[in-house]
Amino acid sequence: METTQSGALDVERIREDFPILQRRVGDDVQVVYLDNAATTQTPEQVIDVFGDYYRGYNANVHRGIHHLSQEASIAYEEAHDRMAEFIGASGGREEMVFTKNTTESINLVAYAWGLNELGSGDRVVLTEMEHHASLVTWQQIAKRTGADVEYIRVDDDGRLDMDHAAELIDEDTEMVSAVHVSNTLGTVNPVADLAELAHDAGAYIFVDGAQAVPTRPVDVEAIDADFYAFSGHKMAGPTGIGGLYGKKEILEDMEPFLYGGDMITKVTYEDATWNELPWKYEAGTPLIAEGIAMAEAADYLDELGMDNIRTHEEQLAEYAYDRLSEFDDIEIYGPEPGPDRGGLVSFNLDSVHAHDLASIMNDSAVAIRAGDHCTQPLHDKLGVAASARASFYVYNTREEIDVLVDAIDDARELFS
Repeated sequence: METTQSGALDVERIREDFPILQRRVGDDVQVVYLDNAATTQTPEQVIDVFGDYYRGYNANVHRGIHHLSQEASIAYEEAHDRMAEFIGASGGREEMVFTKNTTESINLVAYAWGLNELGSGDRVVLTEMEHHASLVTWQQIAKRTGADVEYIRVDDDGRLDMDHAAELIDEDTEMVSAVHVSNTLGTVNPVADLAELAHDAGAYIFVDGAQAVPTRPVDVEAIDADFYAFSGHKMAGPTGIGGLYGKKEILEDMEPFLYGGDMITKVTYEDATWNELPWKYEAGTPLIAEGIAMAEAADYLDELGMDNIRTHEEQLAEYAYDRLSEFDDIEIYGPEPGPDRGGLVSFNLDSVHAHDLASIMNDSAVAIRAGDHCTQPLHDKLGVAASARASFYVYNTREEIDVLVDAIDDARELFS
């Protein structure tokens, strides 16, 4: 994978790896894909994994002594080690559980730990910018256990009020769950500081890294996260696969979330004992090819350089922010460009609903997201029903942002 001498990404070279970027729609117009916070596109190197697996060593893992099963098992197990390495987990596969996505990872902890550990008088502290995957899950677990849920305020600049966080996270707090990078505001939260507050109070911290792992170097041990979750489809990998990091000692103490084959050691008619980590939490036939492909995506991103990816995204976000700020009829949400803003920009055009704007964007073959981005309470706080969101990745360019701005001009003219 080539980069320029300055260390910035060689975007034109990178784009050649992504066949879908050559897709043309409508009047033979090339797609401008700016919906990466929802799902990133997949390079040939990752796509090829599926052909290699199904043509060469398709077999169930941990269930056979024949050659194909052994080869598949080794590749699948090594994928766990690779993903642990990718996010800085020195414990390897024992601290890396494969799930379907970030949502399942949160549910795994909420059910396996939360239902057993939370009770009346206990507190779960979230942030006002949480994705529904975190907010709804902990909300419902709290209802079942009698625990309380409190929310760290988001200030007018789109950042967490850390003084308020220090007030909320006290001796009654059992879990702090916070998004690392907001999928609506783009805010990069000080999760290491939140972890320190949580641990000082005797609580655990769960970090939703769905928007962070794909876009910046992540070191779960430097953060001191107790749990950290991410999704493959947001990091140039396949859908249907994700990861949950958990500190070994915590995962060992928790009960399983799902029961069935492979997660057991011994079964009798009266009881069962559980398999070693991480298989204790991976019941049934797993997503084998998807797990191996996610590890290939990690290799691809590491070749580009995660620092380079972060810099590229920050530069695109700053350029988009500046271009959109030229217009008085556009409102932008979240912090101003800088190190605490990720590679996305959510905004609204006066008198044009975000869904209508996205539809007009589509007429110009520009793919953006419109809606509440699974953050309805945050949008209520912002005083808007929905917003449009442009989000960037390794293959996006400033020229594509110019196309976005031109398409907004078309919408402005149409609705005026």
